[in-house]
Amino acid sequence: MDKPFTSRGGAPFMSRRGAPFIKVCGMTTPSAVSAALACEVDAIGFVFAPSVRRVSPLRAAELAAPARHKTACVAVTRHPSRADIDEILRDFRPDILQTDIDDIEKLELPRELAVLPVLRPGPRPACAIPRRVLFEGPVSGSGRTTDWDAAAELALRLEVILAGGLNAGNVAAAIRHVRPFGVDVSSGVEDQPGIKNTEMIEQFVAAARMAALESET
Repeated sequence: MDKPFTSRGGAPFMSRRGAPFIKVCGMTTPSAVSAALACEVDAIGFVFAPSVRRVSPLRAAELAAPARHKTACVAVTRHPSRADIDEILRDFRPDILQTDIDDIEKLELPRELAVLPVLRPGPRPACAIPRRVLFEGPVSGSGRTTDWDAAAELALRLEVILAGGLNAGNVAAAIRHVRPFGVDVSSGVEDQPGIKNTEMIEQFVAAARMAALESET
């Protein structure tokens, strides 16, 4: 059954092909966006934090134009300033804002904007944890896997989107171990840092969907 990605204002985002929810992060080229759309992924991410994949909000808006109303466009940040948020909201107009959970209570965000909090291995935050989170390694985009045991424990209670070092070769094992709501890939579908490979995106999406089907049987 499709599951809603609910914003604070109640607007739903659905998994287009059923489980798992799939996000391809770090869009920097039109070909990467086209490949993700061809695979009917549920979300594509544009990075506004320090990274080789960083784009300006205006450039992200250009890249995201073909994806509007087809898949969720995610603004990926970490410890953004008020000025950063204002520029992203004005120039990019994201469907979802992704940032570390500790950032969220410090930010004044539109009620209708969906928010995807990021958790990382270590002590749990003092603030309340919503039912859907992205579980990531200590350093985003590093290509290193996160703590799957910790993610699996969290997935017993929450809808976890697993990120960190995933690729077509390990996503099936990750899904079997963690049983997440969704998966998020970036460096695992790249020829070189910041440059996505169309075939690798296709292979990752196919592997993730096959693993999810097998885990249901």
